[in-house]
Amino acid sequence: MLKKLMTATAMIAVSATAAFAHASLETTEAPVGSAYKAVIRVPHGCEGKPTIAVRVQIPEGVIAAKPMPKPGWTVEKVKGPYEKSYDYHGTPTTEGVKEIVWKGGNLADDEYDEFVFRAFLTDSLPVGKLLHVPVVQECPDGAAERWIEIPAEGQSGDDLEYPAPAIRLLEKKSDH
Repeated sequence: MLKKLMTATAMIAVSATAAFAHASLETTEAPVGSAYKAVIRVPHGCEGKPTIAVRVQIPEGVIAAKPMPKPGWTVEKVKGPYEKSYDYHGTPTTEGVKEIVWKGGNLADDEYDEFVFRAFLTDSLPVGKLLHVPVVQECPDGAAERWIEIPAEGQSGDDLEYPAPAIRLLEKKSDH
């Protein structure tokens, strides 16, 4: 009986660890038509290897992305055209940062860190839906943790092995 209880307890502990062992966003809800501070939490490296780069894909409809510098890491901003023009405080905006890469650092597998950027969530984003922010951790020798899976209709992130972090889009705040 004790052996069965210990086995069940160990399985629950492993399941709980796996559920919290993925890249995630600190703030998981935000209104459209507003600034958003994304704090990406990276809880570990790649199966014993350190994380040496973190790549974040900026979703369409998220504009004016600006990464926070991080001591010990270099920041690369990959720019490109948006699928359409967005209004950014009265200025038509057709291109900007599409990916942010922090690299050259060393986050040990048994350490935790956060990677931060600010951006504007345009009011063209669908209220009530989840906006996924794919994240890839790169490790030595080509190893990687790819948090890029987006749930299909009827699925949740819990159904996936490597779910992309997500933000629930809320109604735009009134100006009053």
